[in-house]
Amino acid sequence: MLVGLFVALLLLIFIGAPILCAIGIVALLGIVLIPEIGPAIFPQKTFAMVDSFSLLALPYFILAGELMAAGGMSRKLVSFAETVVGHLRGGLGHASVVACMIFANVSGSAVASTSAIGSILAPSMRERGYKPGFSASLLATSGIIGSIIPPSMVMIVYGALTGASIGGLFLAGIIPGLLISGALMGTIYAHSFRAGFPELRETSGSFRLRAVLREIPRVWVALLAPVVILGGILGGVFTATEAGVIACFYAFCVTFFIYRSRRLRELPGMLVNAAVTTTTVVGIIAMAGAFGWLMTFLDFNEMVMSLLLSVSQNGLVVLLILVAVMLFLTMFVESLAILVIMAPVIVFVGNQFNFDPMHLGMVMVVATQIGSTTPPVAVGLFVATSVVKTTYDETLRYCLPFIVALMLVLLLVILIPVLSTWIPNHFLRP
Repeated sequence: MLVGLFVALLLLIFIGAPILCAIGIVALLGIVLIPEIGPAIFPQKTFAMVDSFSLLALPYFILAGELMAAGGMSRKLVSFAETVVGHLRGGLGHASVVACMIFANVSGSAVASTSAIGSILAPSMRERGYKPGFSASLLATSGIIGSIIPPSMVMIVYGALTGASIGGLFLAGIIPGLLISGALMGTIYAHSFRAGFPELRETSGSFRLRAVLREIPRVWVALLAPVVILGGILGGVFTATEAGVIACFYAFCVTFFIYRSRRLRELPGMLVNAAVTTTTVVGIIAMAGAFGWLMTFLDFNEMVMSLLLSVSQNGLVVLLILVAVMLFLTMFVESLAILVIMAPVIVFVGNQFNFDPMHLGMVMVVATQIGSTTPPVAVGLFVATSVVKTTYDETLRYCLPFIVALMLVLLLVILIPVLSTWIPNHFLRP
């Protein structure tokens, strides 16, 4: 039964069925084929999965990202980032990383960050002689910062699937997000010394504090966003769910009344876009409730645990194996689907070995996001390739060094739990 269900699930995903439909069909099929369960359990488990206060944050953060992207924040962030780091070797590449870091505080999505920042930077990179494949690889890997630095749609989904504190996950992502940013900037800088990258040795001159100060009045609203959102959570002023409402209201005011880059008559279209995205994500979570319950009923978690223990009884080794499996699967299947499928196993393994929920959650989030840039099925690379207007094969030529840098950060997050746990434990402890 289990083998047949997983084969059906993977087949549906590979033929292009939406994740929502694939998981829902397989879950319903499994429940119907087991006489002692009864089909009534399907709506019960799907509804129970989304009957969560913490999930209220999801539509608000999605709408906040939609409003900020439409409001022209990305263009101002790119200009500011280039002023700050343009004097370094590979300055335009560094600017993409810095801009993604700041934009991550409102977008919460890797794809949104890649699209928004990439659409601004790609023409400038081409003008300055950056190789299109290099630009696409950099933008794709920089984009995943949007899913690591809070707020993060992936963390909200993971928290809903596993019961982990979403506010805690947000805080746990700060240090890993900064490490990823540093690793990518280090990779760019290292490339500037290679013979084949003369364009990376060009700079915009020396660092000028006066130029940075001139940019701040134009971009202060964007820079204030992370202070408001993260500061409120760190200070205990509001929860992660309430932060979503604050972010949405903030983005609304910025777009329509401060930047005035959009008219109010355009708001319904933005609401529709946010509603469509929210419906898709919440639908996937709902179907995951039925699917996860079915896997538990069929003792899938115990089977995986027994298999892992037959290899090693060391918690670190088991965690490394689990991460390796996640990375391998995300090479072929969309990362969100893998997170949904593996969530029950992750929770079960975490409980058996007493892993810290924040540490385990951050390891899994980082691993799945790296998978989104790992060929052959790499959504991030496809998006960046489209934005830069190059070929997928050209992008693949340059992605390996960036993926290696991301893998090194993942290894650090696995081996040093305090990188993920220190901030949540310090600010959220009773």
